[in-house]
Amino acid sequence: MSDNNPCLACGACCAHFRVSFYWGECQSAGGIVPDELVEQITPYHAAMRGTTSKPARCVSLLGDVGCGVRCTMYEQRSSPCREFEASWEHGEHNPRCDAARAAHGLPPLTPPLEPDMAPDRVA
Repeated sequence: MSDNNPCLACGACCAHFRVSFYWGECQSAGGIVPDELVEQITPYHAAMRGTTSKPARCVSLLGDVGCGVRCTMYEQRSSPCREFEASWEHGEHNPRCDAARAAHGLPPLTPPLEPDMAPDRVA
């Protein structure tokens, strides 16, 4: 994750959504997610501890939402975390990112300015 990634100053998704995934992602089943950081929610699904109740907050989130955060298990995170993208990260809007940010009083992310889209200057 690059230092200019907006997620490093946010963390709202980690403190808003339930992070559930197939139990096969857990270390005891041959996956990479540490067993001690999850709880079983169905016979086939697990969730990150702290995300199954409201207010939600993943046990692996370190820091203050909206100020500066990091995931303490970034390299071992589950598929929902790997797949979740900040709005405009790859040029596409993510309404779920906006919803998580709004729940924490943060404004939505805005698309980057693209120089080739600026109006032509008149000489």
